[in-house]
Amino acid sequence: MDVRQITPEFAVAPQITLEDVAEAARMGFRTLIDNRPDEEAGDELDSAAMAAAAAEHGLAFHYLPYYPGAMTPELVAEFEAAMAAIETPVLAWCRSGTRSSHLWAMSQAGTRPVDEIVSLAAEAGYDHTGLVPLLRMHAERR
Repeated sequence: MDVRQITPEFAVAPQITLEDVAEAARMGFRTLIDNRPDEEAGDELDSAAMAAAAAEHGLAFHYLPYYPGAMTPELVAEFEAAMAAIETPVLAWCRSGTRSSHLWAMSQAGTRPVDEIVSLAAEAGYDHTGLVPLLRMHAERR
């Protein structure tokens, strides 16, 4: 499992497997967020299978599908609400981890400086420079 730690409380990964759920629990994660739409993941890794595996290992689970190119204000709000209510540390995933890292970045806009958000994402291997205008707009709205 390719875990990319963004902060001590939040990490992202490319698609995880059912076996990785057990590993995530052993690593100390308390909550899993599946941002990969079921249509991309296939039946063996769809949200129902992942939710069952999470429950089996005592992890909270949230399914917030993020379709490519469709980061809507509603999805960002749902992600922010989930992050405000869940136990950390959190592991989120999608196909490559990029969409999950984008949602994290948006959830941080207005609470962290934009440069810090971009830097933390870069340290985890994600280039968020293209998100800077959205991050600034979102921060101003908060």
